[in-house]
Amino acid sequence: MINEFKAFIARGNVVELAVGIIIGAAFTAIVNSMVVDLINPIIGLLTGGVDFTNKYLVLSGEVPAGASLEAAREAGAAIFAYGAFIMAVINFLIIAWVVFLIVKMVNRMQASIIKKEEATPEAPAGPTQEELLAQIRDLLATRA
Repeated sequence: MINEFKAFIARGNVVELAVGIIIGAAFTAIVNSMVVDLINPIIGLLTGGVDFTNKYLVLSGEVPAGASLEAAREAGAAIFAYGAFIMAVINFLIIAWVVFLIVKMVNRMQASIIKKEEATPEAPAGPTQEELLAQIRDLLATRA
């Protein structure tokens, strides 16, 4: 069983998956920062500073008028937090768009690298071992 586990761990797919997860976690921080720090403020300007996060409906319970979503939750009221859901959907769409653009850019870079590799002329192949031996044989035959 231990040998099977070692063989499983040593396979390339497991290592590649682990690297992918680690890179994905680091990449998540970058994309989230891009959305929160760069894109959301621009959207805030375009929508007149409207922040949907604190939009909710009180289903039951007492909540002071104008209370934030957090205050309504702390009051123990049953709330329908549609604003948080709208912001989650907007953030998802923004993140999906950013990831799409990054993948598109990486694909273009890979395609250009492949084109350069294909366009690079191959060096002429040298003679094979058999051809060299035949030349040596012929040279020896002419000297004898």
